[in-house]
Formats: sequence, structure tokens, C-alpha cells
Amino acid sequence: MKKLQTYPWDAAEHLETKEDIAAYLEAALEDGDPNLVVAALGDIARSKGMTHIARETGLGRESLYKALSSEGNPEFATVLKVIQALDLRLRVTPVASPSIGK
Repeated sequence: MKKLQTYPWDAAEHLETKEDIAAYLEAALEDGDPNLVVAALGDIARSKGMTHIARETGLGRESLYKALSSEGNPEFATVLKVIQALDLRLRVTPVASPSIGK
């Protein structure tokens, strides 16, 4: 049997357009897992250049790497700063639910 060869896949290498980035982050947000959202923000920040994002947010590059890693737990203010630095905007839309907003 031929041995299967695998290669590492890095989402940051495939996030080329604003539409790619928005769809990737939206999918992470829809999943609802905060760790996935943070990891997706980290991938997006790396795709744009962590040094650039650090400069735009006023935060340290190393602290951003740590906060936006899969083990990170950034403050909400950090998340908002990163989203703004990425030229993105969070938008809230209602979800059809019989228990809210009758």
C-alpha cells in the first residue's frame, strides 16, 4: 500500500480578498465556538500581516499572536480593535426564534 503524504494547511495562505475574509469570519461566528472565532481572527490577522495589525491596533505583535492563538482568550476590546484594523464591521441580525421578540 502506498503511504499517504499529507501537507500542512494554513487558512491564512488562502484568505486573499475581503470577501474571503468576511466569509471565513462569518462561518466561525455562526459556529458559535468562541475559540474558533479567536482562531479565525488569528488566521485573518496573519494573512494581513501581524505587524501591520499590531501597528493599526496599538497592541504588541507578540501579545496579538498569543491572544489570537487557539489557546488565546483576548478581551472583547482587543477583538474589536482587530476587527476594525481589518476593515471589517460586526453586524447583528435577528434570528427567527419563537421564544424572543414575540
